[in-house]
Formats: sequence, structure tokens, C-alpha cells
Amino acid sequence: MDLFIGAIVCAILSVAVVTDLWARKIPNLLTLPAMLAGLAWHGLTRGLDGLAFAAAGLALGLAVMLVPYLMRVMGGGDVKLMAAVGAWLGAGDTFTAFLFTCLAGGLYSLFMLLRHGLLRRILVDLRNAFLVFLATRRMEYAPITARSTRPLPRLCYGLAIALGTLASLAWTAWERGTLQI
Repeated sequence: MDLFIGAIVCAILSVAVVTDLWARKIPNLLTLPAMLAGLAWHGLTRGLDGLAFAAAGLALGLAVMLVPYLMRVMGGGDVKLMAAVGAWLGAGDTFTAFLFTCLAGGLYSLFMLLRHGLLRRILVDLRNAFLVFLATRRMEYAPITARSTRPLPRLCYGLAIALGTLASLAWTAWERGTLQI
């Protein structure tokens, strides 16, 4: 990956994070042109092979985020953002970005649970469910602790996508020997 593509991806992710944190929305006005620009860039610079490279990345970015979206765990903007990243990075680097995004999302979730004082409650519920499993040999989630009326915090997953993608870009550059520390 060259520096130009890295800069474009960083710009897309920066705007996405700001809009996601501020308005809890990643606009189509950002993601759809980013997808088309990635397809066009690779198509114009590398021909049909480049277009196939970008289309494979876009499809993979869309596919890996589609299941959480269909389960209503994630918004459509997050799905389209990962697809836009995929259009610029191609399938291989998109998969690496997705793995790092999963790690960043997990850490982000833990941080939010700690910040809102909910981690202990969830751990107690999981322990209780495990004890029910040991006693009955049935896997059932059985929350026993009293529930507060406070809902679980909502995550702005654009932040996790950005952190994961940036970490994967750094990892990939270091692995290929193009990043010197």
C-alpha cells in the first residue's frame, strides 16, 4: 500500500470518527463516495485487476459487518465504512483491518462498561449462568442480579473501525518492512 492510499483511508476514518462521536451517525455522503473513489482509483491505476482488487475488498468489508448489522448490533454506517475501507485496501488488508477492529471494539466495549460501572454486574451474571450450567448441564443465560434501569451504553463503532484499521495499517507496514521505528 502506498502513502497516498494510507492518507485517503486516514482522512475517511477521521471524518467518520468525528461524525460518529458527534452525531452517532456515519453519513452516506462520506461512505458511498469513498467506496466509489476506491473502486475508481484502483480501476484507473491498475485496470481490471485493480477494479477486481477493490471490489473484493469492498465485498469482504461489507460481508464481515453484515451479520452484526442484521442482528441489529451495529448501524448501517459502520457496515458501509468497513466496505469503503475495503475498497481502498483490498481483501487481504481488509481482513487484517477487520481482525484489529474486533480487538479494538472489544477493548472499547470493556472501557465503556468500566466507565459506566457495569462490568461487575455482567461478570456476576456470567458467573451465575456458569453455575446454573454446572448444576443443570443446560446452557442458559440466567441473570440473577438486580437490574438497574440504566441501559447499557451505546458504542460508536466507527471509532473501533478507525483504531483497528490504523493499527492494521501500522502492523502491515511493519511486517512488510516499510515502517521503521
